[in-house]
Amino acid sequence: MPTNCPLPPKENTLFKRILKCYEHKQYKNGLKFAKQILTNPKFTEHGETLAMKGLTLNCLGRKEEAYEFVRKGLRNDLRSHVCWHVYGLLQRSDRKYDEAIKCYRNALKWDKDNLQILRDLSLLQIQMRDLEGYRDTRYQLLVLRPGQRASWIGYAMSYHLLKDYDMAIKVLEEYRKTQQVKPNDYEHSELLLYQNMVLREAGTLEEALNHLREFEEHIVDKLAVSEIQAQILQALGRHEEAASLYRELNQRNPENWAYYKGIEENEKPSTEEVRLKIYEEAGETFPRAMAPKRLPLNFSTGDNFRKLVDKLMKVSLQKGVPPLFMNIRGLYKDPEKVRVIEELILSYIENLDTRGTLSLDDDVEDKEPPSTRLWTCYLLAQHYDALGQTQKALDVIDAQIEHTPTLIELHVFRGKIFKHAHDVHEAVTCLDEAQSLDTADRYINSKCAKYMLRANMAKEAEEMCSKFTREGVPAMDNLNEMQCMWFQTECARAYRGSGKWGLALKKCHEIDRHFSEIIEDQFDFHTYCMRKMTLRAYVGLLRLEDVLRYHPFYFKTAKLAIDMYVQLYDHPVTESTQAEQLDTENLSPSELKKLKNKQRRAQKKAAMEKERQKAEADKKEQNKPKPQDLELDGPKEEELVPEKLEKCDNPLDQAVKFLKPLQLHASDKIETHCLAFEIYYRKGKLMLMFQAIRRGFSIDPTNPHFHTCLVRFLKKVQETKDMNDVLKTVLDKEMKQIYGAKGPTTLNQEYMAEFSKSMPATFAGAKMMYLLDPSLHQKSVTLATHLTDMEDITVQLCEDIWKSLKSGDDLGKIDDDVLESFKAESHKRYPYANAFRELPVANNIDAVPNVNGTDS
Repeated sequence: MPTNCPLPPKENTLFKRILKCYEHKQYKNGLKFAKQILTNPKFTEHGETLAMKGLTLNCLGRKEEAYEFVRKGLRNDLRSHVCWHVYGLLQRSDRKYDEAIKCYRNALKWDKDNLQILRDLSLLQIQMRDLEGYRDTRYQLLVLRPGQRASWIGYAMSYHLLKDYDMAIKVLEEYRKTQQVKPNDYEHSELLLYQNMVLREAGTLEEALNHLREFEEHIVDKLAVSEIQAQILQALGRHEEAASLYRELNQRNPENWAYYKGIEENEKPSTEEVRLKIYEEAGETFPRAMAPKRLPLNFSTGDNFRKLVDKLMKVSLQKGVPPLFMNIRGLYKDPEKVRVIEELILSYIENLDTRGTLSLDDDVEDKEPPSTRLWTCYLLAQHYDALGQTQKALDVIDAQIEHTPTLIELHVFRGKIFKHAHDVHEAVTCLDEAQSLDTADRYINSKCAKYMLRANMAKEAEEMCSKFTREGVPAMDNLNEMQCMWFQTECARAYRGSGKWGLALKKCHEIDRHFSEIIEDQFDFHTYCMRKMTLRAYVGLLRLEDVLRYHPFYFKTAKLAIDMYVQLYDHPVTESTQAEQLDTENLSPSELKKLKNKQRRAQKKAAMEKERQKAEADKKEQNKPKPQDLELDGPKEEELVPEKLEKCDNPLDQAVKFLKPLQLHASDKIETHCLAFEIYYRKGKLMLMFQAIRRGFSIDPTNPHFHTCLVRFLKKVQETKDMNDVLKTVLDKEMKQIYGAKGPTTLNQEYMAEFSKSMPATFAGAKMMYLLDPSLHQKSVTLATHLTDMEDITVQLCEDIWKSLKSGDDLGKIDDDVLESFKAESHKRYPYANAFRELPVANNIDAVPNVNGTDS
């Protein structure tokens, strides 16, 4: 019997049961019914049954068998839409979306009006942002099911995403006319607001305003109506009406900074006094609101500023508001305002000590409680820390800790002072003390763990976090499951600082997978948002997902991973391993015995820890849902093995995988193009190097790291002898726009002359001077280590120079007396920084490697 013939009634009933079992996740029952059909000699090769058996096996985790049955079924019945649809579902489960789309299209050739296949196809098309294909599929669904709301909304949204606003508005309007409005109909309200959103994006502001006013009574979200109306009126230049609306909104929420901005932009106050009047009126109406007290500080000057900041600080100090400094931190860009704040704080302390009040004008009878002085001193310490006056900040905070040793905020801030001074070990001690005062505080626990990671204490940080993670699961695994990316980012840095490259790279890859999972999670919303009519939020989600990898978490992780892969290319792990083995030859027999014993104990401890984790993993596996309750949403990911990651054969190719999303989403950052240059410089790809140069030049041509890229590229081009004629012609023409007729030496000299007082620029120039002419070694070292009368010097820059000098990669071998001299000078400037103090080797910050030219 042909394999594609229809089943008789009995077998057809069994086949329908297979479909129902799949829908209800009764997979074992589905396999039983499939077996009943396939054991019949007449239907052993029935394609659709074989395909459904494969789909069911896939849901049970038996992927290889699943593919075998589905492919066999497809071979037996190439004209079956079921077989093609099932094959598409398998490809989708493995996230091979392009292949799945091809399968769905083949399925539609044999059943062009199948609703389920069309829906599945539309989901993949919007996931892959195939917007034109999505539009065509949604049109087919609308033709087949014109009575369904999702058909109209999906079709309209396809035009909206394609920026064909006129068509989107027409479709939405046609659908709106068919609706019967109920009182307080939230879903209809959201439809109207979405329609208005499309009108605004189309630029038809007058029409959008009229639309809002016409349907205002049907819109449930009244706040959104008022805010949108105010924005439209402002954009139309009807400032008086817009200002009136913003004032109404301000009465509703006096803490919203955007409303004050709207009032100012539309009323356009001519003087500072008129501008202040806006906030005085709001302050009188809402005396407890903080925004009218804080916002005028941004623009007020002279006596007005002194009066206003005095009032704000007094109120906050009397109430004991710890975040007061964070509230006024933005004012520290203005030196004059900083001077006024310092004078006021010192006067408060003096008045509290002499009269018991914050100012001389206060009634003597109204004495302030002791807590007011404590919070004033706390603010003074924060002030000194912000100015980089570490010793003063420590003196103030230590006095308060001696007075009130149980106040957690004091210990936390003391740790922050040490962190800012780059004494991470003392910072950990302070946070550990704070955590011991309140072991139930998750924030302090997390903060302490973060500081431990900054000190490269990954194991201790994991133990600290384990107090709040799920029992029976290793803290590191649980934090990975929860996608706790701040912890994993810091953990990667800690492992890198400890020289554990494999573990650091593992964390970077885990974070990369989190972002992939977030993108995959869109599938949960494509149908849900259409059904629940959360259309504005859905469009916002799609636009967020399009630029997801611009997020700081991903940027930091990718930068760190690229940095490490470039280092692994320059200095493979095998080399350092061999060096360590060679060092043992110089040890005495007793020292060698001690070293071997230490290594043996470490191996034993690692083996015991591995056994413990295996036992916990087995226990975790036992608690997992049984196979019949488990539906696979994606392919099984390859296990990340640290040893393989740090000994990979193609580190630059791995670096490119992290670079591509940055080039796509973070092309406005100079670091992206510097990282691209570092990779392609090592690959020897001239055109890709020049691409990075051109893009970086349009962003920040004076960036010190980018300057090193400019010089090295020009030198590379001049040294390349076997360049083909086409490439040479293109580069000669394009490079003139950036370099003119300058050579690398001239370019470097002009740069150093222009930024002769900038230490970062001088350091970059010194490195290039040595690269271009090694005979200038002494001069380049002198320039790189001369800190007197230079600007833009930071503790981080000094640490970067120190690491570069020690490594010898950038300026060659440095004499010991030069190293000690620079270390002493840096220690004098930054006495608390661990890098310039004698510390145990295991905790020495100098162990942190760094890519040439990038910050650590």
